[in-house]
Amino acid sequence: MKIIVINGPNLNLLGKREPTVYGNNTLEDLENYIKNEFKEKIDVEFFQSNYEGAIIDMLHRANDEFDGVVINPGAFTHYSYAIHDAIRSIKTKVVEVHISNIHQREEFRQKSVTAASCIGQISGFGFYGYILGINAILNFSE
Repeated sequence: MKIIVINGPNLNLLGKREPTVYGNNTLEDLENYIKNEFKEKIDVEFFQSNYEGAIIDMLHRANDEFDGVVINPGAFTHYSYAIHDAIRSIKTKVVEVHISNIHQREEFRQKSVTAASCIGQISGFGFYGYILGINAILNFSE
């Protein structure tokens, strides 16, 4: 089993950006946490980009190279119909995750245009949401 974790814009600033919302741990800390949780169980790769097109390209690549995708689209969550369409266009299972509970935040953050194209959405559990997302892919049956 091979999973790709895709993180969108500004997630490279974890640990520096709004620590009261996202915590003090870095993107590298997140990746190490996930690797340690799934070591010897599955192959997990990581990708982060601040560019919508690069995320779309990775989703297209995921269709041929990965069994599942966990994606935190960042701000693209709220308006990227291009990412929505890219997720819909692949057969690979995709779970959307958010570190914070987007439903408790500003009104514009409460709407996800990308979640409808995923098998599910997880938000509000911090880094553990990524673990839940990977487990959802591992245990999901259509």
